[in-house]
Amino acid sequence: MSDLIETRLVTLDAHLGSTSTDVIKYLAQQITQAGRAASAAELAEHALAREAKTATGVPGGIAIPHCRSAAVTVPTLAMARLGTPVDFGAKDGPADLVFFIAAPEGADKEHLKLLSKLARALVKKPFTAALRAARSNEEIVALVSEVLSDAPAAPAAPAAAAPSATARPKIVAVTACPTGIAHTYMAADSLAQAAEELGIDFAVETQGSSGSKPLDPALIAQADAVIFAVDVDVRDQSRFAGKPVIQVPVKRGVDEPEKLLKDALAAAKDPAARKVPAGNETASERSTDSVSEGFGAGLKRALLTGVSYMIPFVAGGGLLIALGFLLGGYAITDVADQYLTENTLFNLPEAGLLAYLGAVAFKIGGLSMGFLVPALGGYIAYAYADRPGIAPGFTAGAVAGFMGAGFIGGIVGGVIAGLACRWINSWTVPRWLRGLMPVVIVPLLGSIIASGLMFLFLGGPIAQLTEALNGWLAGMSGTAAAILGLILGLMMAIDLGGPINKVAYSFAVAGLGAGSVAENPAPLMIMAAVMAAGMVPPLAMALATAVSPKLFTGAERENGKAAWLLGAAFISEGAIPFAAADPLRVIPASMVGAGITGSLIMSFQAISQAPHGGIFVFFAMDNTWPMFLLATLIGTLVSAALVIVLKKFVRKAPVGAVDPAKVAA
Repeated sequence: MSDLIETRLVTLDAHLGSTSTDVIKYLAQQITQAGRAASAAELAEHALAREAKTATGVPGGIAIPHCRSAAVTVPTLAMARLGTPVDFGAKDGPADLVFFIAAPEGADKEHLKLLSKLARALVKKPFTAALRAARSNEEIVALVSEVLSDAPAAPAAPAAAAPSATARPKIVAVTACPTGIAHTYMAADSLAQAAEELGIDFAVETQGSSGSKPLDPALIAQADAVIFAVDVDVRDQSRFAGKPVIQVPVKRGVDEPEKLLKDALAAAKDPAARKVPAGNETASERSTDSVSEGFGAGLKRALLTGVSYMIPFVAGGGLLIALGFLLGGYAITDVADQYLTENTLFNLPEAGLLAYLGAVAFKIGGLSMGFLVPALGGYIAYAYADRPGIAPGFTAGAVAGFMGAGFIGGIVGGVIAGLACRWINSWTVPRWLRGLMPVVIVPLLGSIIASGLMFLFLGGPIAQLTEALNGWLAGMSGTAAAILGLILGLMMAIDLGGPINKVAYSFAVAGLGAGSVAENPAPLMIMAAVMAAGMVPPLAMALATAVSPKLFTGAERENGKAAWLLGAAFISEGAIPFAAADPLRVIPASMVGAGITGSLIMSFQAISQAPHGGIFVFFAMDNTWPMFLLATLIGTLVSAALVIVLKKFVRKAPVGAVDPAKVAA
């Protein structure tokens, strides 16, 4: 079906810019000019957002940026053969062949199948060689149309065969990416080709947009191991329960198929290898396989998992406590229990309805905050040992809270519980005992080990350390507090939602439960510093696009309008489109303003009892909210001014580079 591509959508041997962003914007413009999309800016924005999740460069000098977008009116392929190769994130170097796959939000399965056929063809060397040798746009269209019409079907799962005298190893796999258009199928084909070369019987299930045919249960039963090359949840994962598993991002299935197959073969022979858990548990959030993951990487993943699950308890609890203060005043801390035990909605206290409702909100918030440390410990253990680790981790976290060990105790208890449960789960036990392992044996022994160690050896020393840390934070003032705020602000802006940003945010959230307005405001100040600093980058970009619109592209000006709301709500990711297009000017400017804001917050002693929400949770800031707004405004002005100056006086590209907009014209 040649209606997916036409000669107007092919560009040969042109210089389209020095970055992947330049190339994507150019191709989005070509698609729009061909009448296949309503807005080039919106299409490019969606493609760049997809690019930010996983780079689309693949081995062999190929890139396949792709997205679904409401801006696309007709399923489309746009192709560029670059005169100057551009880095799209592939390990073996920049790409000279770029196919932009643009699918409408509601693309039908037939078109999606054709798009996936193209993606699969691009891992075949004869096809890419023909693309590089083509001399005209018409020849490119003919080559692509031939592939879309005649390409062989996806590697089918072979029928279950009777065992042979010389049994070959058997591996099954599932591949899936967020859009389900390109990487899903390229990973499947790369693994299939590598398996054929290695002499492995291989079957793959592609859980993509064009439909998914489940693997034959007989093949799964015979498989020695399973590979999950996925960026999303594996559907019906329990089918693979008990099989040794290698789980990696889908892009590694394209880049390193031979290594993944060899890792799977090694896991099949290793009794201690990670197994697919029973039930419907999924670990798709894990971006590295457990065989190669080091202790440090595993610890980081577990901590971030614990914090992410803990945040809803803190968010709801903190906001309800603040609402309780708003309705009942700060004296509510002394009378809330009395109101709730002696009064009802039909027997109000003398202070009236608002005071009673304030007591209700304050108490619910306090009870929610009480789950902070147990939830932290429970989901750290879950990250290590899946569902059997939750109960031991929660219990160890509760012990840490009982002993005054705080969030540090919750972290230690959760790590011990998770590692203990993973170790116990690796035991080889009789078949009759296997059913009891995840629901009885693992939780019981894991709780005894983790909580026992906390009670007998670790809880007391950690409680002393926690007390010393709280004392240090409570006594922090002047220069020391300002420097801490500066560091946290820089961390919030350096990668805009990335690992460094998450470390700073996790530090603030983890300490929030120990803070109080009257007795220990330091953790609340840290939370305010982190939140205000995280608001600065998107607000600064919004302001800069309003003050100097000519310095920004049309898409960036549209993003700037949305960034006002994103920044006000403490969504730092609102600055990512700007940083992705111009990192060397946007990120340093953002860091300066965010660092100043963090430092000012600590100096002003502004507080926030809520971990999220930006200006919309002003009532969680006591009477310090004007200082919170002032610090945020100063940082925003500084960053906006810096990015404008840098864009005016610091060149982005070397002299002689061709502007993609001119090429398009």
